[in-house]
Amino acid sequence: MKPSVPGIILIVIGVLFLLRNLGFDLHLGQLFATWWPVVLIALGIGMFFRGSARS
Repeated sequence: MKPSVPGIILIVIGVLFLLRNLGFDLHLGQLFATWWPVVLIALGIGMFFRGSARS
């Protein structure tokens, strides 16, 4: 993983929790339950292209 990826993930999570604390009605559990496969797909695509760039 690139060093910036964990930082971006933390920023996104922090923004979601901040929005919830500010009164926006976000259902974080439902949001996570719906979209977590996208994280796996994105990681897989990143690994695929990183591996093909080394060849």
